[in-house]
Amino acid sequence: MIADQKDFITPHITDAHTLDHPCFAQGAHWYQRIIPQACEYELPRWAPIHIGRFALDISPTRHVVMLWIAALLCIVTTLLALRAHNRRTREGKAPSGFGNGLEALVLYLRNEVVLPNVGPHGNGYVPFLLTLFFFILFANLLGLVPYGATATGNISVTATLAIITFIVIEFAGMKAQGWGYINTIVFWPQDMSLPMKIFISPILTPIEIIGKLTKPFALAIRLFANMVSGHVVLLALISLIFTFATWILVPVPIAMALGISLLELFVAFLQAFIFMLLSSVFIGLIREGAH
Repeated sequence: MIADQKDFITPHITDAHTLDHPCFAQGAHWYQRIIPQACEYELPRWAPIHIGRFALDISPTRHVVMLWIAALLCIVTTLLALRAHNRRTREGKAPSGFGNGLEALVLYLRNEVVLPNVGPHGNGYVPFLLTLFFFILFANLLGLVPYGATATGNISVTATLAIITFIVIEFAGMKAQGWGYINTIVFWPQDMSLPMKIFISPILTPIEIIGKLTKPFALAIRLFANMVSGHVVLLALISLIFTFATWILVPVPIAMALGISLLELFVAFLQAFIFMLLSSVFIGLIREGAH
């Protein structure tokens, strides 16, 4: 089924039970036969799972497929880099090419971003944080590929990533502080008298709890908003062509859209880096009380 040719931006950020793919239409105009059109492939629909009165639809959607592809790209990329690194090592040569570049990136993120923020004995959190970076990066970049979709432009996806990160953050606090972890929930100042503690604790404890919840909220909203905004700006610029309905102004919005696309490429890397950086900082903050 041929998709709506007037709208090729919103499919990158909206979810659906279809996938876009190139095809050639048998239209009356010559360009319809030589220029690829956007066709839709219907994804399989599965019967929902009923849990009491609620129905859970687990059918794959466009964004789910993009997440699968992003996960596959993470696996393939790291395995290829590892294979190249091992081959060069066996040959007694220094790493080079793609493997060397990926190794340099991983070492930079580990030594300059993750470990300084996570704190002492933070090597155990490096795999999780690096996985976050590469998974979000590939998910962001897939939204810039023709016929692709930005799964990170879905608040459900970013919220899930933020919730998983929140669980890891709290687990890090429990592991590092032991029973002292309760102090990150209940405000109980050690340098005050008992009457002051009893007075202040009910006031500041809700603030401590809200502070915990704002961390995953900030992670989810920041990634979601930044990935959606770029596509919305692109849609607004391209729509100028149809609004003014003249070929004279076509080069202007096209040039501006190209500039925004290049900016989006930078933002794709930046947002993956920021998500990993903030996650590292939050883990380091909750572990700080134990060191």
